[in-house]
Amino acid sequence: MANSIDLSAVNFDTTSFPVLKNDLYLRTARGEETERAPVWCMRQAGRYLPEFRAIRVENEFFKVCRAPALATEVTLQPLRRYEGLLDAAIIFSDILVIPQAMGLEVQMVPGKGPHFPDPLRTPDDLLRLVDRNSGFSVDTELDYVYKALTNTRHALDGQVPLLGF
Repeated sequence: MANSIDLSAVNFDTTSFPVLKNDLYLRTARGEETERAPVWCMRQAGRYLPEFRAIRVENEFFKVCRAPALATEVTLQPLRRYEGLLDAAIIFSDILVIPQAMGLEVQMVPGKGPHFPDPLRTPDDLLRLVDRNSGFSVDTELDYVYKALTNTRHALDGQVPLLGF
């Protein structure tokens, strides 16, 4: 399955998105009375899906985060598997892309989780962060996140809202 994903087949148009068809999650978040509680699948819960594991065999964790087409594919997998049962999608990304963008190395160690080989230990270590440098742009460093969000919103075709964390 992973080989069938066209990494160039992406839509980064931010000027028009499909009309949202299922707004149950959003109405609930606004505190409105709704017909039922919304259901969604946390990103981490997707790890049990065989289609996700197939992608991960060929792609390390942060590569999936950095490739908008892969992030879109992994985000959509629970919606396809549980068609009609979920009321929101959660973008496949990770909070650790932020320290990476700031110049820190983050490794995802199988069976252990995230690891910082050279963590910040003292106030002087903050000087290593690239966001302090002239010309640093969070928009440039995390552009792949914006592209994954945009591409996924198009791919959802208004089916459900897209959430991030």
